[in-house]
Amino acid sequence: MRCGNLRRRDVLKSVAGVLPLAAGGGHTLGVFQTDVTPPLGAPLFNAVRARSVADPLEAHGIVLSGGEKPLVLVSLDWCEIRNQSYEQWRRVLAEAAGTDRSRVLVTCVHQHDAPYIDDVAQRLLKENRVAEDLCDPEFNGRMLERVAAALRASLRNPRRITHVGAGQAQVKQVASNRRYVTDDGKVSYGRTSATRDPAVRAKPIGTIDPWLKTVSFWDGDRPVAAISCYSTHPMTFYGQGGVSCDFPGIARRNRQKETPEVAQIYCTGCAGDTIAGKFNDGSPGNRPVLAGRIQEGMRAAWAATKRQALRAVGFRCVPMRLAPRRGPGFSLEDFRRTLADPKAARLQRFNAALGLSWRRRLDAGHAIDVPAIDLGIAQIVLMPAETFVQYQLWAQEMRPDTMVVAMGFGECAPGYIPTARDAADGYDDEYSWIAFPECERTMRDALRAALRG
Repeated sequence: MRCGNLRRRDVLKSVAGVLPLAAGGGHTLGVFQTDVTPPLGAPLFNAVRARSVADPLEAHGIVLSGGEKPLVLVSLDWCEIRNQSYEQWRRVLAEAAGTDRSRVLVTCVHQHDAPYIDDVAQRLLKENRVAEDLCDPEFNGRMLERVAAALRASLRNPRRITHVGAGQAQVKQVASNRRYVTDDGKVSYGRTSATRDPAVRAKPIGTIDPWLKTVSFWDGDRPVAAISCYSTHPMTFYGQGGVSCDFPGIARRNRQKETPEVAQIYCTGCAGDTIAGKFNDGSPGNRPVLAGRIQEGMRAAWAATKRQALRAVGFRCVPMRLAPRRGPGFSLEDFRRTLADPKAARLQRFNAALGLSWRRRLDAGHAIDVPAIDLGIAQIVLMPAETFVQYQLWAQEMRPDTMVVAMGFGECAPGYIPTARDAADGYDDEYSWIAFPECERTMRDALRAALRG
């Protein structure tokens, strides 16, 4: 029997995991942070090489303990981690924390001038004599061990956690949607993070989630850590090799200076189709402006925070199987042919390697996990890849009794994940390796199972 595209045994398995970590208290929090900046010359997204470092990249995380097994959440200033590399991150961090892989939530903030990791795709490129590098597996391994070491160190001196807080505030003049209607009535998804055409910037904002949400952990009346989440692509200008955590990273760093006693963690929400394009023309001067608006949202969400005693923590992990994309260019034969073709464009060969890496895992029965942490006053759920913002809004509708923090850019192998409406409107971006509109039902079933009250 299936629940949508979820197998019944998978749903039962996920629900079986809804046990309190520690009824009656006894929770602790390990907090860690470390540098994950690539060296000059390292490959970044789209095979751009790092030419300079505008600001360092960091990994921030927590380990929430107090019951049978700890929960780990890590946010990296990287573009994406995909396929077997993503599972490697979860496995190594689970070993470091003494927990199960399913209880490790790894998310990327998704800055573009940052590393993009798929070690299997990189190997496929080398096997087919592609000169350019998608990523550096040796660098990836070193950074993973560095983060694991920071995690282990945090467990030697954890903080007691007695309360959890939740607050939200609207962020103004940052997010807009890629989708807009042209003057001749056609639907376009052509608005990008840096939109130079003033006529396109003038179009309506479109569908967004204007609320920045912050979940916080407290030892009595002393705050320990805050996790903030907002839905927008985190880029102002990019693609020239200037490594940067961009405006969300700058906002997080400035917020950390304001509250040195509170570990500040930032995650990007479901932001496959949300970008700063209406309010950003790609000018370098916009980076601090957008950072200031995110920082103000973090301040306001903190001021609006309400707390309650943390008596128990619930956890669910729903395995989700997204069907592969069909059609010209997306078969196994197409991937192999493009990958082996020395005349094919560089990015075509990259995408073929990524598609083949994904299909190998999918055909072997790999499922994408949708994990959710239930803190009572708030739910934290992690969605894969470039999930469109509508799924985040649906997640909030599913649990109107609590604040739902929907993070995107977990397992990034699927690429863009549109809704059925977007597919009907003609959305057809090649940077998507899943079947749509079928994906909507699968995604909503998974969200419903992960967030059930």
